[in-house]
Amino acid sequence: MGKIKITLVKSVIDRPHSQKNTILALGIKKMNGSVEHTPTPQILGMVKKVSHLIKVEEV
Repeated sequence: MGKIKITLVKSVIDRPHSQKNTILALGIKKMNGSVEHTPTPQILGMVKKVSHLIKVEEV
């Protein structure tokens, strides 16, 4: 399996607390910040939960 690059493209302001925590758990600290993760079931579940706030690309 490769890696996925996750980029925050929408702000977490006025979002539920659980979505803010999910973004922090993914390791994204600010707007347009990117992180790379191995696509495990746990990571893919978090990505699905906040998919409307992020952009995902395969690396």
